[in-house]
Amino acid sequence: MIIRNARPWGADAADVVIEGARIAAIRPHDSAAAPGPQDVAGRGRLLLPSFSDVHVHLDSSRIGLPFRPHTGAPGVWGMMLNDRRNWRNTDVPHAAIVAGTLERMIARGTTRVRTYAQVDVDCRLEKFDSVLAAKERFRDHADVQIMTFPQAGILREAGTVEYLEESLRQGADVIGGIDPCQLDRDPVRHLDIVFGLAERYQVEVDIHLHEPGELGVFSTELILERTRALGMQGKVTLSHAYGLGSVSEAVSRRLIDEFAELDIAMATVAPSTTGHLSLVDLVEAGVRVGLGEDGQRDYWSPYGNCDMLDRTWQLAFVNGFRRDDLIELALAVGTMGGASIMRGSSPRVAGVGDRPGVAPGDRADLVLVDGETPTSAVMDRGADRTVIHDGRVVADGLELAA
Repeated sequence: MIIRNARPWGADAADVVIEGARIAAIRPHDSAAAPGPQDVAGRGRLLLPSFSDVHVHLDSSRIGLPFRPHTGAPGVWGMMLNDRRNWRNTDVPHAAIVAGTLERMIARGTTRVRTYAQVDVDCRLEKFDSVLAAKERFRDHADVQIMTFPQAGILREAGTVEYLEESLRQGADVIGGIDPCQLDRDPVRHLDIVFGLAERYQVEVDIHLHEPGELGVFSTELILERTRALGMQGKVTLSHAYGLGSVSEAVSRRLIDEFAELDIAMATVAPSTTGHLSLVDLVEAGVRVGLGEDGQRDYWSPYGNCDMLDRTWQLAFVNGFRRDDLIELALAVGTMGGASIMRGSSPRVAGVGDRPGVAPGDRADLVLVDGETPTSAVMDRGADRTVIHDGRVVADGLELAA
């Protein structure tokens, strides 16, 4: 297959040769060459790596359902209880909502997904089963990792650990944790359980960290300690962690250096906060940083529309980026940044000016999108998109391919 007349990362028009699941060659566009039956018309569009949403809650989505007023109380526990009260109250089966949300994400250019599946004594494995079914249904359209996630904490309700362990036996890819100090109020036991399960089932760890300031730093130091002691370098991600940059410049620098040393990744949802660690400093230090949409118009928040190009705009906006190279950095984080979290062999974003993912030898997970430049694509977020996964067109015009 040849993608004809496309502009990789906004460069000159080229013909991109795909062999199997890889980019084999990139050569100047030949307008006189006759297209083959499997070729894709680039039509001068931008060619970018496909998007990677590495922090999404498919299990709590309301995409496709009528809009409803927000009823959640403040705080993680209050929001969780709101979800627990309402998620079953729909005429559409839960599995259908989850599958529809994933389909919409793929159609808009996301072919790498790390999704949470809440596991607790209320939903047990119901949400996990729905996410697992969606992963199987779209296995040829996207790479999906499932994180078994104790949204209600691990220690507050007896029986949670057993459900977490059963989900790992059934194929969860990642074990999650959440606010070890604030939610469970026993950070040592909480993290010992998380890392113990990760070691037993040989899966990665992803910790939700909403804790502010010095409390968040304390929990982070416990995570660093366990990562080092268990030799889990490259297998731990911190999600949110938007208070780690609020203590002092010295603490921020130390944490960034330790993340780089232990290859601890970070997943951001581009929050409207000012206390997060500098995105530029993180990537320049070699830390893998990915982007996610978090909820999808769910019982926690009305935000989220399955479009990672929208969330890339938000990442650039909340970081105050105006220069093209910085906005393109946000785009690199939203595409290959997450890919490097999900698959260690994927090229990581090496810093401002690095544009990985569209070169000979790279995996053919790509998206064509209209735009004059990558920056204009982020600003305008056009709908003329063609999505390629493993060298095969899986969506076009915001609809899945037949």
